[in-house]
Amino acid sequence: MLETAALAAGLSWTSGFRLYLAVFTAGALGRLGLLHLPPGLQVLESWWMIALAALLALAEFVADKVPGFDSFWDGIQTFIRIPAGAILAAAAFGQLDPQWVMAAGLAGGTLAGTAHAAKAGTRALINVSPEPFSNWAASLSEDVAASGGLLLAFFLPVAFLVVLALLLVVAIWLLPRLWRGLRRLRQALGRGEPAVAARRLPRR
Repeated sequence: MLETAALAAGLSWTSGFRLYLAVFTAGALGRLGLLHLPPGLQVLESWWMIALAALLALAEFVADKVPGFDSFWDGIQTFIRIPAGAILAAAAFGQLDPQWVMAAGLAGGTLAGTAHAAKAGTRALINVSPEPFSNWAASLSEDVAASGGLLLAFFLPVAFLVVLALLLVVAIWLLPRLWRGLRRLRQALGRGEPAVAARRLPRR
């Protein structure tokens, strides 16, 4: 149960900002025999699923490095990442009682939604800067975090769950500040103020 919970949580959380990388990594490791996937997730091991996930992961890797377009991409992915996180979590518990499947789906959607909101809000604020380097640094940091988090979830489940709990605390603290920052940004842009000045987050 602990390993399944970590697997479901890892896939759901990562789906919030790197969905296709999560699907590709789980499928490829399962196909190579390095990871045992529950029956509900074994479809990820098929070659066509691995190839499709790899292609989409590459497309997302490129799209996420383009300032401005990354926020457009995040907007579209809002309708994909969160349901996918719920589906992956539910599928991980698919062999158990329906109540566990339902609970896993709800938790997975919540984790994916939290990660997506934190990623999209942060990148929207970063994108008001005219230079691309902060955007690239944020995107590469997300790539590293997604890869490391998946490996922890797959092979060190206890360590991953501890890290995830800390990340959730940070997200709960961060999301209201991101919301206020985005609201200030919208108001400042509506008044025609410089975008860089509008990007500053509120102190409280």
